[in-house]
Amino acid sequence: MAGLSDVLSSADDNIEQSIKRWLDLLTIPSISTDPAYKKDCRKAAQWLVKELKSLGFKASLRTTPGHPMVVAHYRQKNGAKNAPHVLFYGHYDVQPIDPIENWNSPPFKPVRKNSDAGVEMVYARGAADDKGQLMTFLEASRAWIETTGSLPLNVTVLFEGEEESGSPSLNPFLKANREELACDVALVCDTNMWDPRTPAITTRLRGMVHDEVIIAGPSVDLHSGLYGGAAMNPIRVLTGILGDMHDKRGRIAIPGFYDGVGELPKPARAQWDNLKMSARKFLAPVGLKLAAGETNRSVLEQIWSRPTADVNGIIAGYTGKGTKTVIPSRASAKISFRLVGKQDPAKVLKNFRAFVKQRVPKDCKVTFSPHDNGSPAIEIAENDPYLQTAAAALKDEFGKAPVMMGCGGSIPIVSSFRTILGMDSLLVGFGLNDDAIHSPNEKYNISSYHCGIRSWARIIGRLAQN
Repeated sequence: MAGLSDVLSSADDNIEQSIKRWLDLLTIPSISTDPAYKKDCRKAAQWLVKELKSLGFKASLRTTPGHPMVVAHYRQKNGAKNAPHVLFYGHYDVQPIDPIENWNSPPFKPVRKNSDAGVEMVYARGAADDKGQLMTFLEASRAWIETTGSLPLNVTVLFEGEEESGSPSLNPFLKANREELACDVALVCDTNMWDPRTPAITTRLRGMVHDEVIIAGPSVDLHSGLYGGAAMNPIRVLTGILGDMHDKRGRIAIPGFYDGVGELPKPARAQWDNLKMSARKFLAPVGLKLAAGETNRSVLEQIWSRPTADVNGIIAGYTGKGTKTVIPSRASAKISFRLVGKQDPAKVLKNFRAFVKQRVPKDCKVTFSPHDNGSPAIEIAENDPYLQTAAAALKDEFGKAPVMMGCGGSIPIVSSFRTILGMDSLLVGFGLNDDAIHSPNEKYNISSYHCGIRSWARIIGRLAQN
């Protein structure tokens, strides 16, 4: 009777066919933010439905106000009766390709080549985020089904097409299909390994909330020679407020901002310290040396377990070539807050606005333009049984225990799965920091893809034994 070793051998023997299918999906320009690619997003969804059906899944396209969802179900034929029912999530949409002139090859014509160090990679938009990642699970499922005749557990698949444009259709879809999509645990493959030879499970995700501040001063733009000194300049007001957001120690000075922020547990701190990631080593690839966050916090603490307040853009005055001596009538800034622990997005937003209003002079007015309601941080307990099962499977594959790491970014779907579907998520990914996701020349290592398939095959097998 075929077992795990046969499944892994099948994944190895058929890796070239698996890569071919991955490259085929990468040729579809499924850019969700641009209406011009609406048909391509649907084409990518249809491609996935066809592949899932070929594996024996009951798969279908589900319409939404935006791009369609792909939903598929597989019922085991010969697995353990008490095996969990898992939901695998991924997204088929990709980021825009701008600036196109910075790509070394066409973004939707995948190129497979070796780096100077001899590492084989595939370059294409979506190579890693998230087409390569989601295909690792599909190909692991294929290895199980073609080798043993069945998956050893029940699987529901959910692929969305709007992750890169804010997932506006996702929560309404989850609520409308709560009963159908409810499972024991969600599997999310949209994260990274620690390094090419060290697996990782992401246990912490920072939350996020956005705001936009608009300071209005004079009724029209003014000549700085005629009014300079007498008229209040909205840029001066705005930059003063933004400068007040952090103190000299890098702490955020908004009253109440740290409510709900706890200290890092000692075991986690010890593990992170053992990773030997200095600020210089972390920042060197982007041309920096010194960490700019809270003093006396390691760089991993700063990006994984501490909150942030960042100015993402400022719009004001004349920004064309040459000079124009103008006092602008308004100035605006886009702000984002990364949240940790039990910080409440609504409270953070309220406190920030109060902080701003206290600093606006009487001759100016302030308005706010929020982008969304925000999402709280997520933490998955390291003693969670599904997490421990996955950790054991990853250790079997890599020969070392996975790093339990944080993620400085946000994956709102994890919060949605918890609040709407009532289940936690297992975040196992095979990306690397240098994959250039969202940037020109995005890539995914062939080794990441291959070990991702093998790892999911092992995780599926171990979950079925629970």
